[in-house]
Amino acid sequence: MAVRHRLIKAAPGTVWNVLADGTRYGEWVVGTSSTTPVRGQWPALGATLEFQVRLGPVSLTDQTVVRHCVEGSLLELEAKAGFLGTARIALELRPWGEHCLVIVDEHPLQGAGGLLHNVGVEALIQLRHRAMLVRLARCCEQDAQARDRAGPGPAPHTGPGAAHA
Repeated sequence: MAVRHRLIKAAPGTVWNVLADGTRYGEWVVGTSSTTPVRGQWPALGATLEFQVRLGPVSLTDQTVVRHCVEGSLLELEAKAGFLGTARIALELRPWGEHCLVIVDEHPLQGAGGLLHNVGVEALIQLRHRAMLVRLARCCEQDAQARDRAGPGPAPHTGPGAAHA
C-alpha cells in the first residue's frame, strides 16, 4: 500500500477547492492529459470523470469514480485502468497550523494491478505520488497567492484548464 504525505502551504479550504474542481483533475494527477465529466457533479458520491492518458502515440481512456467524500477533508476515488484493473486512491486533508497536510493512500482493488503488485510497483507508485503532490501543491499555493493578491472574495483561476472553470 503506497502512502505518501506533503505539507501544502495553503489553507485546507484552498486545497479542497482544487480537489473538488473536476476540471482541474488533469492539473494535478500525473499522466492525465484531459478529463471529461461523465456522470454526476464532482466530487459527489458516484460522480465520474473520464480521463485520457497519452504514452507517445498511444492514448488510453479510463474513468475515475468518487466512492466516498467528506467535504473539506476526505476524497476517496476508484481509478479504473483498463486491463490493469482498479485502484483505491484516498486523499485526506488535515489542518496543519495555517497550512494543509495532504495524505495520499493508494492500493489496487481488482484486476492485474493487484496480482502484479510488488515492491517494484510500490516504488513506482511512490514516485508518481511524489510528483502528483508536487503538482497539487503548486496548484493550491498559486491559488492561495492569487487570493492574497486579489483580497477578499474568490480568486480567479488562471492555470491550465481555466477556460473550463
